Amino acid sequence: MITLESFVRGAWQRGNGKPRPLQDPTQETDIALCDSTGLDFAGAVAWARATGGANLRRVGFAERGRWLKALSAAIHAQRDALIAVSAQNGGSTRGDAKFDLDGATGTLAAYAKLAESLGDENFLPDGDGVQLGRTARFWGQHVRVPRPGVAVHVNAFNFPAWGMCEKLACSVLAGVPAISKPGTPTALVAYRVAQVVTQSNALPEGAFQFVCGSLGDTLDWLGPQDTLAFTGSAKTGAMLKGHARLVGANTRVTLEADSLNCAILAPDVGDDADTWSAFVNHLVTDLTQKTGQKCTAVRRILVPRDRVEAVVETLVDRLSRIAIGDPADEATKMGPLASGAQFEDVTKGMKALATVARTACGGPVKLKDRGFFVAPTLFVANDVEADVLHSLEVFGPCASVLCYDGSAAEAVRLANRGGGGLVASVYANDKRWTDDVVLGIAPWHGRIWVCSDKVADQAYAPGMVLPQSIHGGPGRAGGGEELGGLRGLDLYLQRVALQGDQGHIGRRFGRSNPDAAV
Repeated sequence: MITLESFVRGAWQRGNGKPRPLQDPTQETDIALCDSTGLDFAGAVAWARATGGANLRRVGFAERGRWLKALSAAIHAQRDALIAVSAQNGGSTRGDAKFDLDGATGTLAAYAKLAESLGDENFLPDGDGVQLGRTARFWGQHVRVPRPGVAVHVNAFNFPAWGMCEKLACSVLAGVPAISKPGTPTALVAYRVAQVVTQSNALPEGAFQFVCGSLGDTLDWLGPQDTLAFTGSAKTGAMLKGHARLVGANTRVTLEADSLNCAILAPDVGDDADTWSAFVNHLVTDLTQKTGQKCTAVRRILVPRDRVEAVVETLVDRLSRIAIGDPADEATKMGPLASGAQFEDVTKGMKALATVARTACGGPVKLKDRGFFVAPTLFVANDVEADVLHSLEVFGPCASVLCYDGSAAEAVRLANRGGGGLVASVYANDKRWTDDVVLGIAPWHGRIWVCSDKVADQAYAPGMVLPQSIHGGPGRAGGGEELGGLRGLDLYLQRVALQGDQGHIGRRFGRSNPDAAV
């Protein structure tokens, strides 16, 4: 059995406490041990600031982008080996593993490409300059500069490669070193990716550290120039955000947490429309991809009252044909949940939903004697006003159908009952109806995916997080924001207003400077 190590201050190190076992969720056998007890976390923070930050900021944005390109290529070169690890520790089918790994390398490559337009300086002009005085001689220009701190990245278990690399891409390009902590249940996958990062030498010394296990007292050493980026449960996120040291130092914190994402079917979409086909296909994907363990997966399906039975019948038919089993088998379309703890949480949540809804298919039943397998589960709400439908996220292959009267106003009201989401998807061809829904739910969502017959055959499914668009959401979704192209760097940059002689300020720090072009 392998003992996972942490990469701290330039060396791989083992903890000295009681290790936590990691399991193969298909066989329910222990395959690795994980522990970070006794590591020098204060030293890791100091080393990141002094060594990693200095090495990153000795070059400009364009050069850091070239480092990201090299890292993307290095991880992609190990793709097949990493796919095998993803099946063993995480229960990912080949398609699921590729979704995670290609998301990681694709995001790194996207930010590498973006860097080509950012120039060789270590600042970014922020908008156009503006005249401040009686004449244009007195000039103002906003710029963004790297913060001389460290970024602590706390990642979730469901995307061990993508989650780590999407955060790393933004912080490294911004010029800020990172300490990455993976979700423990699938830490073996993240550990193998971290080994590629360190062995590739794509990043300079100190730019990347990796803590496999608890972060210990890391947060106690963070200050006003540092950043904490967290992905996980709302409960844990709230605890971290309220950490006394972070509050006292006003450390930047961004959270990506629970989300009861919704899909809304408009009344004008007939079952012969391309939009209908996309609606069904996307829901089946969300319920089965990564065994429903995606923060962007649909949890609430809003359907006009007279279309409920057609939707349920179609989904049940499609879901009943999903091949469930060993993720290493290429015929398998859905593997097990990632861990025993996940199985307990998911089945408990299904039982709670079953108190206010009828079970159309699936349910909280273990499918096999060995392995954390459950069936794709679809509920149909008896009472769409039941609080549990809008407050409990069952983080697995589970969603609930909620009927509504077909009006934009009712769709908006029910969608917003989720209290803030990462993504909502709207399936409609009626543009006026769509506009009313989009503007009504926009304040409560980080992303809105609008599907019509015009794009149904060429757009990605709403569960796909793209580096060009922001990822995050208000309210219960955490209130944070990541990615979004250049916006993803804002978490690690400081905006400052410069005022002075236009001949100096405007030419040196404005967009007319060819080395600072954006």
